[in-house]
Amino acid sequence: MDYNHFYNESILNKEYFWRNQASKIAWFKTPENILNVDNEENYSWFEDGELNTCYLAVDKHVDEGKGDKLAFIYDSPVTNTKKQFTFLEVKERVSKIAGSLKKLGIEKGDTVIIYMPMVPDAAFSMLACARLGAVHSVVFGGFAPHELAIRIEDAKPKVVISASCGIEIEKIIPYKPFLDEAIALASFKPSATLILQRDTQRCDLKAGFDFDFETTVTASSPADFVTVKATDPLYILYTSGTTGKPKGIVRDNGGHAVAMRFSMEYVYNAKEGDVFWAASDVGWVVGHSYIVYAPLIAGCTSIIFEGKPIKTPDPSTFWRMMEEYKVNVFFTAPTAFRAIRKEDPESVYFRKYDLSALRTIFVAGERCEPSTIHWLRELTQKPIIDHWWQTETGWAIVANMMGVAQLPVKEGSATKPVCGYEVVILDEEGEVLGPNQEGFVCIKTPLPPGCLPTLWNDEVRYKESYLDKFPGYYLTGDGGYIDTDGYVFIMGRIDDVINVSGHRLSTGEMEEIVSSHAAVAECAVIGIADEISGQKPLGLVVLKDSSNYSDEQIQRELIALVRAQIGAMAAFRTVVVVKRLPKTRSGKILRKTMRMVIDGVPFTIPSTIDDPSILDEIKEIAVTAKICKV
Repeated sequence: MDYNHFYNESILNKEYFWRNQASKIAWFKTPENILNVDNEENYSWFEDGELNTCYLAVDKHVDEGKGDKLAFIYDSPVTNTKKQFTFLEVKERVSKIAGSLKKLGIEKGDTVIIYMPMVPDAAFSMLACARLGAVHSVVFGGFAPHELAIRIEDAKPKVVISASCGIEIEKIIPYKPFLDEAIALASFKPSATLILQRDTQRCDLKAGFDFDFETTVTASSPADFVTVKATDPLYILYTSGTTGKPKGIVRDNGGHAVAMRFSMEYVYNAKEGDVFWAASDVGWVVGHSYIVYAPLIAGCTSIIFEGKPIKTPDPSTFWRMMEEYKVNVFFTAPTAFRAIRKEDPESVYFRKYDLSALRTIFVAGERCEPSTIHWLRELTQKPIIDHWWQTETGWAIVANMMGVAQLPVKEGSATKPVCGYEVVILDEEGEVLGPNQEGFVCIKTPLPPGCLPTLWNDEVRYKESYLDKFPGYYLTGDGGYIDTDGYVFIMGRIDDVINVSGHRLSTGEMEEIVSSHAAVAECAVIGIADEISGQKPLGLVVLKDSSNYSDEQIQRELIALVRAQIGAMAAFRTVVVVKRLPKTRSGKILRKTMRMVIDGVPFTIPSTIDDPSILDEIKEIAVTAKICKV
């Protein structure tokens, strides 16, 4: 298939294109009104269509006689547990969970918060909500009570589904006490909770309010699926906002189902019966899209993994599972591979396993520097596909569409726009920039099916955050450029572009250069305040375990490297070696937060941070190095 023809059709003839794609899913009422546009800000997809997402993901396969095919594989090295579930088994379990929710008063349109570890019942609970037409909001397991309370306040769930605890490498996270505190903090109170008791750490249940998950589900009658409109919400997923209050991204049922089905075929080239593994968590958008919904809608087997890429028990976990389950398509964040490379620099563990079933590795979630892609490609001898998308879109904006035609790879680029996304680069005045000119990465509206139609209960903030700056365009919040061949280069968040003595410089470009050094495991380059130049770049680097470089030697070499490739105007003169970088639980490096720490300005610790103590380490190092403003 020719990419240019396929892509242009999706832009020039939107309704025809998406009508064809919509015909590939099973509607209860086939939509005739494919795209309804009121204006640049208000539009909807398939608004007269009716369906049920749980039916598409589960019941449909059973009805077609494929109930004995594997739907989920659960692998939990932290509990030494492995289980497999057929589509029929998933249907039976999901129907019973839906029945228990129904017994607790959940009806179509109600909201349910799911605050659980990476266990099968977390995914099954999501599907059970979809079965009833209830709106689920998954909150990453272990979020602090304050952050959970904010989400309870905003989503107003009638029921919260949780667990007694989460299990990590060296610690137990007490979910139930966190949930109790969050409910106490929130002015809105759910009417009941369903608590999955885990043998590792059980918890006390309050009579009449806390209900034992297994006991309640076992005693419940199965619930059938209900019909919902395409425009009815499927879920809310909260993402961080600049105000400190998280934004509730809304996903509709119809556009989402079409986009999931489309992306599996054309972006990931995943076929029915393939084993598809997205090594993420259902608390993140990747888990929603590519652990639960998309693989099942496409008839693939999906893997639910409760563990880490390292220390569960060693850096071989990913490779072991790829061999054991004959994974065909793998998807994770670059930070996972950096961790593996740091722990196993000579790739000793990798050589123990057979990855012959694996066709492709996809990375996303943060910018993947060329050195990691080079290492991974050389190691695995597989195509390494960097693609770019957001919680807001729910699926890829820019990718090498493996189900269309594999395009030549350009280092630092996620390749070309995916069908339906008209990506442009705008300047501060909203004018479209030409090739190789860096500016605001935007998408012409209407966005394709599956993207956010609004924010939960906050239409004003939706428009202010994404649409008001450039009317007719969705503002992604990222900076970048498109080259003469149409390849898109994402250079990082807009506020990661720094201004040094009038020069606008990309910290992403500097990171590429720094990370290319053989001794560097990972790095972050941030712009910090400077009295003379306005801003100056600071490099924070983590060295590989095998590195013999002294701090002074690595500093000299990295400064020379950036100077040689960018020039003196980069003013890259400060490098600090650190043991680790602060990240979110999904692996994104918290560059903005580090900048605020070092600049000595007030900041709120992000709710998604993996380990807040790292910020104290960064501050201490910065003070010692005399670069901190405090």
